[in-house]
Amino acid sequence: MSSQPFGTRLRAAMVERGPLCVGIDPHAHLLESWGLPNDPDGLATFTFGVVDALADRVAVFKPQSAFFERFGSAGIAVLEQATIRLREAGALVIIDAKRGDIGSTMEGYAAAYLAEKAPLACDALTVSPYLGFGSLQPAIDAAREAGAGLFVLALTSNPEGPQFQTARTASGPTVAGAVLDGLRELNADADDLGSFGAVVGATIKPTDEDLDIRGPLLAPGLGAQGATADSLTKVFGSAAHNVVPASSREILGAGPDPVALRDAAQRSVDAFRSVLGY
Repeated sequence: MSSQPFGTRLRAAMVERGPLCVGIDPHAHLLESWGLPNDPDGLATFTFGVVDALADRVAVFKPQSAFFERFGSAGIAVLEQATIRLREAGALVIIDAKRGDIGSTMEGYAAAYLAEKAPLACDALTVSPYLGFGSLQPAIDAAREAGAGLFVLALTSNPEGPQFQTARTASGPTVAGAVLDGLRELNADADDLGSFGAVVGATIKPTDEDLDIRGPLLAPGLGAQGATADSLTKVFGSAAHNVVPASSREILGAGPDPVALRDAAQRSVDAFRSVLGY
């Protein structure tokens, strides 16, 4: 079990290294742009190139599990080793797997990612609440026990998202609002930043939902997807200090040269520091 909860470690990492989460998304076209084959060897070269260049200077990394899973067990082995190496270098790792199920199946996902000595033990996991917020309880329990965190889908930037997320529940609030309320309750006892966060796309329009959940707000969509540092204050308002800005292609596209990768990451950190108050 970690000596400090995830939220405390996340705040400290962003203060020390800057507010940036680098998404590790080994798309086939990114492997190609690095001059690598679209196979497990190319995946490993790409992933460990990012790790070696940035692990000791970026606060948070978010490997997208799908781009590792597509290579089967060989790809999962790369994800496992990358997670270990990133954490050994002092970075925090959010595995972006968006798991969501009920009962013993959710317990199985929690055991895979959140238990202290799990095969893919990470600092936080993205999860889906669309089988009901209560379905996340096994993951919530496992995260608390291990000092880990969760990022729950709330207001995503995909055009289909509002069909579900802005729909009204029987009790009145929107589905997204109910998710945010549930997270706010989980973080109620946090001194500063709780360990239970929401995924809120940086490219969404300003919302009437209360984003101050006393927890982190993972904000994908920066860089190549169109959002900028200035977008964050417009979307997140008074909760901007709790945003974890995530950028992938904007940084990964600078590779494979490690100096270029580090320069791209530093430009993002510099842009986000002032806007988010670090």
